[in-house]
Amino acid sequence: MTLDHLVIGAGPAGLQLGALLEADGRRDYLVVDRADSPGSFFARYPRHRRLISINKPRTGSDDPEVNLRHDWNSLLSDDPDLRFTRYTDRYFPDADVMVQYLADFAERSKVRVRYGAPVTRVSRRTDDAFEVQVGSDTLTARTVVVATGVSLPHRPAIPGFELAEGYDVMSVDPADYLDQRVLVVGKGNSAFETADALMETTTAIHVAGPEPVHLAWRTHYVGHLRAVNNNFLDTYQLKSGNAVLDGRVERIERDGDRLAVTFWFTRADETRVLHYDRVLACTGFAFDASVFDETCRPALTIGGRFPEQTDEWESVDQPGLFFAGTLTQQRDFRRSTNGFVHGFRYGARALHRILERRAGEPWPSTPLDPAPEAVAAAVVARVNRTSALWQQFGVLADVVTVTGDVARYHEEVPVEYHRRVGLAPLGHDDDAFVVTLEYGPDHDKVDPFDVTQHRVMQDAPGQAHDAAYLHPVVRHHRHGEHLATHHLAENLENRWDRPDVHVGPLVDFVARALAGR
Repeated sequence: MTLDHLVIGAGPAGLQLGALLEADGRRDYLVVDRADSPGSFFARYPRHRRLISINKPRTGSDDPEVNLRHDWNSLLSDDPDLRFTRYTDRYFPDADVMVQYLADFAERSKVRVRYGAPVTRVSRRTDDAFEVQVGSDTLTARTVVVATGVSLPHRPAIPGFELAEGYDVMSVDPADYLDQRVLVVGKGNSAFETADALMETTTAIHVAGPEPVHLAWRTHYVGHLRAVNNNFLDTYQLKSGNAVLDGRVERIERDGDRLAVTFWFTRADETRVLHYDRVLACTGFAFDASVFDETCRPALTIGGRFPEQTDEWESVDQPGLFFAGTLTQQRDFRRSTNGFVHGFRYGARALHRILERRAGEPWPSTPLDPAPEAVAAAVVARVNRTSALWQQFGVLADVVTVTGDVARYHEEVPVEYHRRVGLAPLGHDDDAFVVTLEYGPDHDKVDPFDVTQHRVMQDAPGQAHDAAYLHPVVRHHRHGEHLATHHLAENLENRWDRPDVHVGPLVDFVARALAGR
């Protein structure tokens, strides 16, 4: 039997897609994983066991959709017991809780998973189906969805880097670093998580990398350095023996009992040799493409760390090979949230809808009165509660289509996908209103804590287009061509429903757009 879909990886992305396929019930599918249980990544990572994905059980709202804005760990399910917030009250949960949650999700969602099933080879047959060697079995599938995450430690091509201990194998016991000088290579959360954990026992820690430290609270990219991991910055700026080095490691060599690191300093434009007892490599991970043979090896990008993908999360050069989960961050690299559970859970739902559309099913939608007041009311109702557009800012959109006197509301459509193919059976509709939540174009240049900087006034519709903070944006397209854009004014509590500030101007925008046919 040839499967419709074979999903490789039973982490959160593979389970999310599997649960959607199971609930839909129209396709033959199977999820396979080399581990004996789901979510094996979280059984080891993060090494110091504290997740940085927030968990907020108490939001003051009883709307499940609104609550998902503050629940970054749950997968999408109609089962209220499958909310991560029921497992712990900790704002930054322990990773072991995620392991238990994923096991329960797999069981209760009845996802068809085969564990202890390592994929050793993927090849393409002449009829364009895939043959996948899974353990001692050969499975055949029309499409393959890779949801394995980035499983290979990324090791920069630096002479002597083999002397550095990787994040995946280093000791996490602070006592093992007693009275040692340590260099941590990398400036992401794993690097600072490690530095924070070792501060009490080491004599000095240097955290080094070629890029400046990017703070998530300023860039709004949750993969940048999070405040929960930045205590180390205090010890540097308050001159407590530690340091952040801007520059690059050029060589690591043994020098007696220590390691000599040749380091080029960006600011000083000079090279010096620094000595350490240990060098720890917190340089991230990469996609493992080794199982794909020459008939279907996907193109890679971003330094070979990710598969290159289309706006449908399909390989750019291997039709029928798709990706889900953290691998899909190639499409919004360091901009939005496809690399994280709270983002890719919606990406997986959109991928499921794309796969169904390829099989001849329309994108799910609801009918809508095409009157401007009705269109505006539907948009306002959604932006005030949607979690998908909130999390996947600028990446997913709701789309209201108007063809003739028929209007329909489509939820959670990838922006680039709609721009390219539209939602009508034969292409683009007569009119479409594409609704996103977005930060302003220069939001990462605005210090939100500097009260002397100019800020757009709250609830000021005349200045909405200059807003730096997250706010709704509605774009009017006609036959696929972008004609006009409307911004809804910022609001401190993210309520965009004031009649004079938000609703009225939006009604006027939609009316002008439809009157110009």
